[in-house]
Amino acid sequence: MKILVCISNVPDTTTKIKFVNDYELDKTGIQWIINPWDELALTRALELKEASAGAIKKITVINVGAAETEPTIRKALAVGADDAIRVNIIAKDAYQTAKQIAEAVKDENYDLILTGVESSDSNGMAVGEMLAELLNINSAASISGINFDKSLFTIKREIDGGTELLTIKTPFLATVQKGIAINPRIPAMRGIMQARTKPLKVVEPKNIYNYVEYTDYELPKPKGKCKMIAADNVTELVNLLHNEAKVI
Repeated sequence: MKILVCISNVPDTTTKIKFVNDYELDKTGIQWIINPWDELALTRALELKEASAGAIKKITVINVGAAETEPTIRKALAVGADDAIRVNIIAKDAYQTAKQIAEAVKDENYDLILTGVESSDSNGMAVGEMLAELLNINSAASISGINFDKSLFTIKREIDGGTELLTIKTPFLATVQKGIAINPRIPAMRGIMQARTKPLKVVEPKNIYNYVEYTDYELPKPKGKCKMIAADNVTELVNLLHNEAKVI
């Protein structure tokens, strides 16, 4: 049994975003990490493999990106993934990303594919479901728990007013969210050394059209200064809400 985990290379969530040339991201000083939701997905995959008594034999990570993403991929290998695939293209939208992954793995017959619910940079929330459709396999979204017993996976989904437990046969794709794992794995020195020699296959991209093109970016407008009003000055509060904030 094999598991594929899709990982994105994103700026650390504490990064202060800056732009140059009007709308080009300034990458100076940015620390790049595994997308947090993907990192939790990888952690849970490793836990499942360790508890499977040898039934789950391999965990592969895949990333769509340029060579500059390889340190992030190597971190995933250091954490415990067995091998990695990098599709050598900077994808321009979710469809292009999903299609490139589908083309790269369509003959690999993975039993379980894990993706994070979204990436912390573009927040698209589309790649997972697109990938499942392109591979023609079942999928389940909003997964906060997953367990493996013999040949079946049991998943827990968040729904309105509660949770839903499902048993699902392979192959399938799960889009995971917070709760899938408690804490991400931290690579040990031994893992870091082993990651240097683990297989990282670079796949040249297929000629796949992107449907979305980003033309401009801008930072949010600065917030106005905070005005402090005495607790008993209701008249002034109403005046500001009506004439300045224009919310009443």
